Amino acid sequence: MFSLDSIVNKFRISYFLFAILLCATFVSIFMYAEVRIEQDLVKARLLQQLELSREKEGEQTIYVADPGIKIYRYGNAPESLKAIATETVQETSITINTESGSHASNLHFFIHQQDKQKYILTYLEGTEMVMGNYPVLAIFEHLEDIFANALRVAVILSLLIAAIFSQLSSRQITKPLLDLKKAVETDHQNLTELTHLPSEVGVLARAIDEKNHKLEQYLKREQLFTGDVSHELRTPLTIIMGASEVLASQLASDSHLNEFTNRISNTAKETSEIISALLLLSRAPEKLDTPQTSINNIASNEVERLKYLLRYKTVTCTVVAEQEYFAYVRPELLKMALGNLIKNAFQYTDEGEVVITIDDKKITVTDTGLGIPEALMPLLYERFERLEQPHNDTLLNTNLVSTGYSSYKVEGTGLGLSIVQRIMAHMGWQLTHQANGSGGSTFSIYYT
Repeated sequence: MFSLDSIVNKFRISYFLFAILLCATFVSIFMYAEVRIEQDLVKARLLQQLELSREKEGEQTIYVADPGIKIYRYGNAPESLKAIATETVQETSITINTESGSHASNLHFFIHQQDKQKYILTYLEGTEMVMGNYPVLAIFEHLEDIFANALRVAVILSLLIAAIFSQLSSRQITKPLLDLKKAVETDHQNLTELTHLPSEVGVLARAIDEKNHKLEQYLKREQLFTGDVSHELRTPLTIIMGASEVLASQLASDSHLNEFTNRISNTAKETSEIISALLLLSRAPEKLDTPQTSINNIASNEVERLKYLLRYKTVTCTVVAEQEYFAYVRPELLKMALGNLIKNAFQYTDEGEVVITIDDKKITVTDTGLGIPEALMPLLYERFERLEQPHNDTLLNTNLVSTGYSSYKVEGTGLGLSIVQRIMAHMGWQLTHQANGSGGSTFSIYYT
């Protein structure tokens, strides 16, 4: 398929346009030269005939001479010629009616003053009449046809040669770029072979190679950091969970402290799961195994886990699903993404309801809470951007005050939606947001 975005096609079009421009230039020069030569020949022929006619016939109002020459005294010339004639030879097309029919011919004419007398000299073009009387003009008419035909052939050949040359040269010019593209697409295995080139392609190859090396170093450091952090945190988390179990076993079954030991144990488990999910995010998506995971179970478990956020609120939560739906995804990643959305809905809703709807295309989390102000929409998925206690010295906070957010504050870091968006990009899914007409927000995860 032909595409103007292709560099090869751009080269081809450039060559072809250059050939057209060059041909147009030569054609213009030829036509200008043809017109000027013809004007000079016609003018010389008519002036010669004027001299001959005056010597032979004396002063007449109209001189008629073969072939097709007619000379008028200015006062006796047709008004149509007097209106347009100048001292420069002009040409116009007229229709001549004869016994055999009508045909178009070219009439040449100009004004000439001689011995204080003005004349309009005309010549009706006709090659068959010129040869015996003025062979120079007849030869020119013949050569004019030859040159015109030769010029047409030259234009066609030039365009054909330009097309062939552009086809061949564009391949040679773009070959280093195509080699560079192939080297980049094949995981840079052949990129080092191009870095020694002295051309611009070599410079680009060296820049790409250097940038790839830096990115590899950054990625390696990130993976090492993530691995080291997870390794160092697992030990204290295991100790915390073990200690909470020991503490719980030493408490009476009806002790009010059981709630706190359970909270410690659950938080430690959640933190361990978060670490596992972050480790999965540091790996390439294609290297992850994606088992069939029940969306319904994860949604129900997250609602149950986060219900403590609704303990002192008049908020109901409902999971709506016509059947059990599954997706091929790592459960840790889906749990983190869906858990963050449900947690936000619970935190920012003081009354009303939160509805989690699951169907065969998407997971929707709808709440009747505060919603998201317009001032925060451009920063919705940015890290560390969150709805918090504002200060009145900025435009953003002024907007928040005017929309009723001035006294609202929820604990958090502003990383939740940023992490959800990163998980969506990692899994190839899509996250969307829509403000509800009656207040609140609707976040949708499209998993198909």
